[in-house]
Amino acid sequence: MFNDKTLTCRDCGVEFAFTASEQEFYAEKGFTNEPGRCPECRAAKKAQNRGGSRGGYGSQDRQMYTVTCSACGNEATVPFQPSGDKPVYCRDCFQQQRSNY
Repeated sequence: MFNDKTLTCRDCGVEFAFTASEQEFYAEKGFTNEPGRCPECRAAKKAQNRGGSRGGYGSQDRQMYTVTCSACGNEATVPFQPSGDKPVYCRDCFQQQRSNY
């Protein structure tokens, strides 16, 4: 059985509750460590990582390319420059192609 715990954020030093339901969720996911940051600092850290210079999915400066879908002929944008030797699909046709495998 889980009981609410009070933890201290390693970034800002504020105390925050680690509720029984959160502990249960962590246990279900197989997480063995308690959170080290309060929810606000966790959110700030995630936002920093998404907007960072690593070019991850949250990167705002990602180059997008306009293409014509090889299946339906509609215009689409993709996050890579097509080389021309493989078909490129719009989102809907890509999902359809993917489900066929």
